[in-house]
Amino acid sequence: MAKPSTPSPGRSPRGEGKNIPIEDTRGGAEASRSSANPADTGAGSSSPSSEPGATAQAADPNGSAAGSDAERIVAEAEAALEGEPMDAQPSDSEQVAAAKAEAAEWQDKFLRLHAEWDTYRRRTTEQREAEKARAAEKLVSSLLPVLDDFERTIDYATKNGEQGLLDGVSAVHTKMVDVLKKDGVEIIDPQGEAFDALEAQAVATVDDAGVPDETVAEVYQKGYKMGSKVLRPAMVTVTSGGPKREKTPDEGGNDKK
Repeated sequence: MAKPSTPSPGRSPRGEGKNIPIEDTRGGAEASRSSANPADTGAGSSSPSSEPGATAQAADPNGSAAGSDAERIVAEAEAALEGEPMDAQPSDSEQVAAAKAEAAEWQDKFLRLHAEWDTYRRRTTEQREAEKARAAEKLVSSLLPVLDDFERTIDYATKNGEQGLLDGVSAVHTKMVDVLKKDGVEIIDPQGEAFDALEAQAVATVDDAGVPDETVAEVYQKGYKMGSKVLRPAMVTVTSGGPKREKTPDEGGNDKK
């Protein structure tokens, strides 16, 4: 007859497990949290947090992040400016004033340069015109004796009846005078006019009571001028002993002045 099996002392009977105690960590954590932070006793009231800013972060995490970024930027700016004087960088008004001063300086330089260029150009033009005038004056002065010879030849031919010679020389003389007149040469031939000491030179006086005093009686040698400049005054004789010459309106106006 089989013996009934008895459980060994080292094994538990079937259907019975070991009683292993299991610690509930959640309950302990909640207990420790409740002990650190007591529960709210009133509606809408909250206990102060042990960490600064914890409540603000729980209420508005985005706002807390933005505030921390702003504080960080301010801290970096203060660190960058630390030890640097505030007036090291010029302000906007100073920069504008400096720019205006520089612009005014360049404008003044431009105006001075422009004025100097205008003066140089004007002087150069005047010098060129003066050189042209001097060249023409020299040419005319060289031709004056030739004109004198022409006139003497014409006078000789007129008195001696050399008609052929007279016609030829007269034509050459007329042509040369016309060329000189085109270049601005004017002939001074004041016979019968009032004596002008600026354009004529008196070489003798003639008594003549029939004409006003200081009248040109005869022209020995014609004069020439270009513009207002007399190249050579005319050589004339002047009358004397006649009535005083009446002043022209222009001469009277000059006296009044």
